[in-house]
Amino acid sequence: MEHYATAQQVFAAGLVFARLASMIMLMPAIGEIFVPIRIRLAFALALALMLFPVVGSLIPAVPQSVSGVAGAVIKETLIGLLIGVILRFFMSSLAAAGEIISIQSTLGFAQTANPTQAAPSTTLGTFLGLMGLVLIMATNLHHLFLSAIVRSYTLFPFTRAISVPDAATLAIQTVSGSFALGFQLAAPVVAFSLIFNIATGLVGRVMPQFQIFFVASPLMVLLALSIFALSLGVIGVVWIDHYRDLLAVFA
Repeated sequence: MEHYATAQQVFAAGLVFARLASMIMLMPAIGEIFVPIRIRLAFALALALMLFPVVGSLIPAVPQSVSGVAGAVIKETLIGLLIGVILRFFMSSLAAAGEIISIQSTLGFAQTANPTQAAPSTTLGTFLGLMGLVLIMATNLHHLFLSAIVRSYTLFPFTRAISVPDAATLAIQTVSGSFALGFQLAAPVVAFSLIFNIATGLVGRVMPQFQIFFVASPLMVLLALSIFALSLGVIGVVWIDHYRDLLAVFA
């Protein structure tokens, strides 16, 4: 390798690739499971070669022991996984909103294959997940992903140890915030479901002989989906604004 690059350059490029590869493997839109692994790794390698001249001077010298080299690679991989997982956690807000809407509209048993997850999910959850990916690419939000990659070398420099308590706190706040946002996105359907169930309960008490189930079930599905369709634009705008605020922390 000395004919093409010095040991320090190889070590620095390897550390850059370790962080980028772990981030890109989990990053929304770019790191989805339907994107082939080779494509993601090739993209990470090309991005590492482009980013190496920018951050290569910040990388410390090559450790004298093998354990030191392995520790540096593991550290960079963990930093990339931390950022990628936090960005991935926020995508669960759309899945939570889809689950809540499906339960409230009696469509919770309608399961479809979700290309953004390893397991099937509700039809509305799958639809919202795909809508989130489309919004990310349509609003050029993936450009902030690349900015977050460069910014990560300022937030998590090579010479600083990983703060595990801070990372755990950030992950917990992201997960709790994503579920709270998911419930807020599903609030119109939840409010309608509550009012509709109270109304059907009163009708059932006033007219016990009335077949409330056969009348209320199709009406519930129709009206819930109508409210969901009317609020779809607001759901997309609110979610993409919150995601942009999250990326602003890293970018």
